[in-house]
Amino acid sequence: MSVPITVCGIYASPYTRKMLAVLRYRRIPYRFITPATAQACGLPPARVPLMPTLYLHGATGEVEAVTDTSPLIRRFEAEHSGRSVIPGDPAAAFIDMLLEDYGDEWLTKATFHYRWVRDADIKRAGDILPLWFEPTRSDEAVAADGAAFSRRQIDRLYVVGSTAETGPVIERSYERFLDALSAHLRNRPFLMGRRPGSGDFAVYGQLTQLAQFDPTPMALTLERAPRVYAYSTLLEDLTGMEPEEADWFSGGTIPATLVDILKEIGRTYAPVMLANARALEAGADLVEAEVDGVAWVQKPFPYQGKCLRWLREAHSALDPTARSEVDAALSGTGCETLVAG
Repeated sequence: MSVPITVCGIYASPYTRKMLAVLRYRRIPYRFITPATAQACGLPPARVPLMPTLYLHGATGEVEAVTDTSPLIRRFEAEHSGRSVIPGDPAAAFIDMLLEDYGDEWLTKATFHYRWVRDADIKRAGDILPLWFEPTRSDEAVAADGAAFSRRQIDRLYVVGSTAETGPVIERSYERFLDALSAHLRNRPFLMGRRPGSGDFAVYGQLTQLAQFDPTPMALTLERAPRVYAYSTLLEDLTGMEPEEADWFSGGTIPATLVDILKEIGRTYAPVMLANARALEAGADLVEAEVDGVAWVQKPFPYQGKCLRWLREAHSALDPTARSEVDAALSGTGCETLVAG
C-alpha cells in the first residue's frame, strides 16, 4: 500500500475515469500519468492506447501493462481489503456484475455515437482530446491531430453499430436509461443501495463523457435528468464515504426502480450480446440483431463474447438460493435470455 499503482490513461476514456474513481473510493494509492509520460519512462506500451493501463507486477515479478477494468476490479478485491465494490450477497453481486457490463459494453455505444455524429461534439473532441495526450502541443499540431483522430473515429462508427438507422435507437435508449436511473436515484444514491458497486463505477465512467463533456448528451442529461448529472459528479471522489455491509440491497430485495433499469438492459444490450455470441460461434463477419424493431448490424466483438461467458459462468456458480433470487429479479426483463440454458 505504500507504493502507488501507476495508472496511464487520458480523461477522454470512460474506462480510465472508471478505474481512477474505483481506486480513490477504495483508498488504494496510485499515480496517474499520460501516455507520453509512460513512453518517456520506458514503461511497456499499452495494448490499447485509449484504454487505462495499470502497471502491475506479474507472477515472476516483471512489470506488466494490464488493461481490462472488470478483471482489475476483481483482482484488487483479492489484494486489498475493505471498502469493497462487490456486494457480499451472491445474488446482489451478480446483478451488480450485469450492471457493470451494461455500462462498459452498451452505454459505451452512446458515448461513441454522441461524440462523433454531430458537429458541436466532434469539434469539442477534436479540440480537447489531443491536449489531453500532450498539453504543450502547438495549435497547428492540435488542429492536425484533432482532425485526423476525428476522421478515424467517425469512420469507425459502424464498428459499434452506430449508423443512420440505428443512431435513433441508441439515443432513445440513452434517454430511457436517464429516466430510469433518475427515478431510481430518488430513493437511494447508488444502483445497489446506499453504497457504490462496480456497476456504478462503470456507468459513471460513461457519464463522465455523456453527462460532463460532450455538448449534445450533456445538455440532454442536464435538461432531462439533473439527478443523473449530480450522481455522475458525486462518484468522482467518494474517499470520505464510510460504507457498511447493510448498505447493499440483497438479491431478494431488488426494488422496482432497479427492475426498470434491468428492463432497459434486456431491451437493448441483451439482444446485441446474444447476436454477437452467435456471430462469434459461427465465424460470421457481422453481428445481426433486432433492437426496438430496427435491424442492428455491427462488427463482432470477441471481448463481448468473453463478457457473456463470464456472466453465464457466474450465474452457473451461484448456489440454488442465490440463483433463484437472480432469476426472479431478471424474470420478464429480457435479461433472463442472457443466462438461459
